[in-house]
Amino acid sequence: MFRKMNYSIGLLFVLVAMVVTWLAYDIKQFMSTAMSIPAEGLIVKVESGSNLTRIANRLYKTGVISNARYLTWYARWTSQASKIHIGEYELDAGATPETFLSNISAGNVIQYSFTIVEGWNFLQVRQALKKNEHISHTISAKTNAQVMTDLGQAAINPEGRFMPDTYHFPRGENDVNILKRAFRSMEKYLTAQWDDRDVGIPVKSPYEVLILASIVEKETGLASERPAIAGVFSRRLIKRMRLQSDPTVIYGMGSRYKGNIRRSDLNQETPYNTYRIFGLPPTPIAMPGRDAIKAVLRPEEGDYFYFVARGNGSHQFSATLAEHNRAVIKYQLKGRKKSFSSFKADPP
Repeated sequence: MFRKMNYSIGLLFVLVAMVVTWLAYDIKQFMSTAMSIPAEGLIVKVESGSNLTRIANRLYKTGVISNARYLTWYARWTSQASKIHIGEYELDAGATPETFLSNISAGNVIQYSFTIVEGWNFLQVRQALKKNEHISHTISAKTNAQVMTDLGQAAINPEGRFMPDTYHFPRGENDVNILKRAFRSMEKYLTAQWDDRDVGIPVKSPYEVLILASIVEKETGLASERPAIAGVFSRRLIKRMRLQSDPTVIYGMGSRYKGNIRRSDLNQETPYNTYRIFGLPPTPIAMPGRDAIKAVLRPEEGDYFYFVARGNGSHQFSATLAEHNRAVIKYQLKGRKKSFSSFKADPP
């Protein structure tokens, strides 16, 4: 009798082992077999409060996977069931349940992007944030001062403080967090570059670097000319010449600017009119990029004090006012001698 019982128990163990072996094999096959995903791919949202059982059942009901239990069992056996991250996940055609499980346990969510463009002012940054449908908007109704307080930077002017770059984030990231990243990026870069500045440059602080770099950024149509333009402005500051930069006038005009600068605008007293003031304006006028900052800290040497746009994105640089006036007549006035801000008739 004992012999029969031992036989039965042994047979049961064998059967259980066979079932477990078969089940393990079947689950492994399931996990490595492509899911039913359209050719254009599929986005799966894992929302707050979701667990793997709910996710697996949803995928099963929509026909993406053939067995919900296999997915949850495998996740528990591999200790991944408790590591699920919320967010959006993109599944390409051919993706397997194992790939999907690995992604949601590692938090490899879809990343969206927001770009701050070199030369944008803070108003343009705010407008672009508001238009981005993937961002959670929390600052739309707030003043600039309130936004900076939310960033932990109370009483700081926002202009020029955010690094032009592309920032990636998951859906639902709020606008304050993106601005914090851009602010920290600018602070870090500016600090590092300030320590490597040329001796003798006329800017006396990292903030003055931002101010001048923002002007260089707005004046530059050809990226390679940034050091040359920075050199012109540096020499003018050293010589206590006015910068006479049109972009500063435009910034000071604000909403009054309609596409053209008139003589009356050049004569208008504003803190940003560098045709009227000496030195730098009180704040940056835009977000300078890395290259503009580098150019201000390491400007190109030379004897140029003037430049004028040629009309093709590049500039004509001049050492004297007479040369500059001839360049203005050639490139801006199509050869006509006409009164302008720096024009002086040649002597008879």
